[in-house]
Amino acid sequence: MSRSRSEFYNTIEYIGLRPQKPKRRNFFGGWVIILIALAMGFWFGKPLIPFLKAAQAAPSTEQADLLISSLKSSNDFQDGLAAAALAHTADNVTYDLAYFKIAYPNGDVPANKGVAADVVIRSFRAMKMDLQVMVHEDMAANFRLYPQLWGASAPDTNIDHRRVPNLQRFFERKGETLTTSRNPADYQPGDIVIWSLANAESHIGIIVPGPGDHANEPWVVHNIGLGVKWENILFDYSIQRHFRFSPEDSK
Repeated sequence: MSRSRSEFYNTIEYIGLRPQKPKRRNFFGGWVIILIALAMGFWFGKPLIPFLKAAQAAPSTEQADLLISSLKSSNDFQDGLAAAALAHTADNVTYDLAYFKIAYPNGDVPANKGVAADVVIRSFRAMKMDLQVMVHEDMAANFRLYPQLWGASAPDTNIDHRRVPNLQRFFERKGETLTTSRNPADYQPGDIVIWSLANAESHIGIIVPGPGDHANEPWVVHNIGLGVKWENILFDYSIQRHFRFSPEDSK
């Protein structure tokens, strides 16, 4: 007897799918994915390390005051500059990249605002040295020797000294250029350091001693977006330039 059409399809349904051979597990594939994920996590997470450090316990006000007093007692300009930078950490400053129209000379943005360069400018001003004037005068005489990055056709007393590339060129021309080694002994209080960040932007800060038992270590006063901080971050970024600048250099 011939099968009906319905019986034929029922037979196919009864037989089911063709048995599949079990796939062989790829042992290395899983480890490769894990290693790639770890590498990507490290690469993209590295710029966050300084911010995680900043979230840790900061040095106390008492430690800062003791160190400021000790630095000032030496009557050395570099120590005085480091003391001025440390004193600036007590100020409540919000990171602000806005352009401000300011006075000249001795012009400054609002005291509660600033960027990395303002830490350096305010510390030198506390030592009776006005970088606004010094940078402007050198740019006015040698404008084409300075970075041409902002489409300006002439110096601008409101902003030129607040740009890290301009400060770098000024210190290259007028200051003492020092080693960019990773040896802590090469960095002294009052030295100026310029870094290249992961986003290719330039950053600047002032070397100061560390707090308490870390007094022989080169720490940094800087503002990278979280206000003016006293931190152990000297070697967290790529050091591009290392300078020393004193009144003798400005003559």
